[in-house]
Amino acid sequence: MFLPEKIKSLIVDEKLETDTVGMSEASVLVGENKVLKVQDYTEEAENEYRMLRFLQGKLPVPLPYAHEVADGKSYLLMSKCMGQMACSRAYMENPAVLCRLLADGLKKLWRVDIADCPSDQSLSRKLDMAEYNIANGLVDLDNVEPDTFGENGFQNPAELLQWLRENKPDEELVLSHGDYCLPNIFGVCGEVSGFIDLGKTGIADKWCDIAICYRSLSHNYSGRYQKNITATGFDETKFFQELGIEPNWEKIRYYILLDELF
Repeated sequence: MFLPEKIKSLIVDEKLETDTVGMSEASVLVGENKVLKVQDYTEEAENEYRMLRFLQGKLPVPLPYAHEVADGKSYLLMSKCMGQMACSRAYMENPAVLCRLLADGLKKLWRVDIADCPSDQSLSRKLDMAEYNIANGLVDLDNVEPDTFGENGFQNPAELLQWLRENKPDEELVLSHGDYCLPNIFGVCGEVSGFIDLGKTGIADKWCDIAICYRSLSHNYSGRYQKNITATGFDETKFFQELGIEPNWEKIRYYILLDELF
């Protein structure tokens, strides 16, 4: 793999191995102390580097050592998070601890002052981005919920986008992770120790993260991603109890549908 000279000089002592967890299209190489993320250079890739810098001292996020762009590729070298992913067996087999961890992570995000946040991920902007994705054939129809499109769903992404524009909910703006899935949250002894994959992080409705987290929990316990994990002992109401809020199922459905276009 081609690597910019600055990146190579910073990983000379690292033995990097490919990480296969998660659904990112990026190539992620993990060493003992550092992580190298290689992906197409996009606004999302640039935003991840921007938010890593913004969140230093505010949240447990990786420290960016270098960010280089070459031949249309983004090379982001950063520190490695401590702890285990929220989708690890240790957490999956202890759903009460897992729900507490995920709720704690959301509350940490919401406490960050967004007054000078450099990333706008609010609904109007996300809908415009979704329109761009549709126009440029970037919607992955092979990785959507089974009832989103087809006989009992929307005819196509364009019809879904029209519905989303016509049914925009009120927003409760906070710092949003943007892809609050289990593989993107790390914990140590039940405490959040790291947030990764911050390309979609910015100011957005708090229910965006709640919806994506709820979907991630449901998929992981359904066996969609982990065949050897069962839902024994998992109660989705525990997640909302830990958050201290009642589930708004209309907003949860809305943001899961919106995410189908990304």
